[in-house]
Amino acid sequence: MTAIRRALTAALCAAALAFAANVARAHEFWLSPLAYRVDPGAPLQADIRVGQKFGGTAFAYLPPDIARFDIVMGDAVIAVTGRPGDRPALNMPVPGEGLAVVVHVTRDMRLTYSEAQKFIDFVTHKDLTGVLQAHEARGLPPQGFVERYTRYAKSLIAVGAGAGADRAVGLETEIVALANPYTDDTSAGLPVQVLYQGAPRADVQVELFERAPDGTVSISQLRTDATGQALLPVRPGHEYLVDSVVMRPLDPPGDEGAVWHSLWASLTLQIPG
Repeated sequence: MTAIRRALTAALCAAALAFAANVARAHEFWLSPLAYRVDPGAPLQADIRVGQKFGGTAFAYLPPDIARFDIVMGDAVIAVTGRPGDRPALNMPVPGEGLAVVVHVTRDMRLTYSEAQKFIDFVTHKDLTGVLQAHEARGLPPQGFVERYTRYAKSLIAVGAGAGADRAVGLETEIVALANPYTDDTSAGLPVQVLYQGAPRADVQVELFERAPDGTVSISQLRTDATGQALLPVRPGHEYLVDSVVMRPLDPPGDEGAVWHSLWASLTLQIPG
């Protein structure tokens, strides 16, 4: 191995560790397009972001951390390619035009809760009903335990006119837009559906982050109905991040000793101004 290759490998490993550490500290993980509308033939560009309140650090394209990275357009599935360290993480054109659904899945990561209150705050904030009671019933310690977590992010980008529709793309958990934000009338709201293992998630919390054109961010919580759907109150010119979290027990614990597995679904989009 040459000195240059060793240095590159070390740098990528350090970046991957920093990425994992930041994901563990932050709540949200999302795809952040540089533009939600692009001309046919122009590259789709998006950062991978980790942070809170719709603000956070942009990370490079790091293959060791990626389980899936695709662009779905109709029936076509196009693998995202790049060089390790590329910024933005997505930077490639797609053939034709239509609604591009960018899909990113992280590899499993883990964190150890050194303080009981951090787990309580997380479970409470994400409205993960019954988790604290189940934790106690399983005889698990209040701190010092391991959680595995995986992120499932999607983003909608209009190529040209942006005609088309979002759809379920086979993620363990995902949020599907039931209307096209770039071509459909969303004056009465944008309907979305939350899925887990392909089935609707009824009566669960959906957190909505809204960024206005002046950069102001507001946050609200909604709930899905019996069909797993929620109607997002959206406004022209505003950018949105929607997320919902599944928490499932690992009993017996996973190979890494994890006793819980959180699965995070997110979706980003913009309503044309």
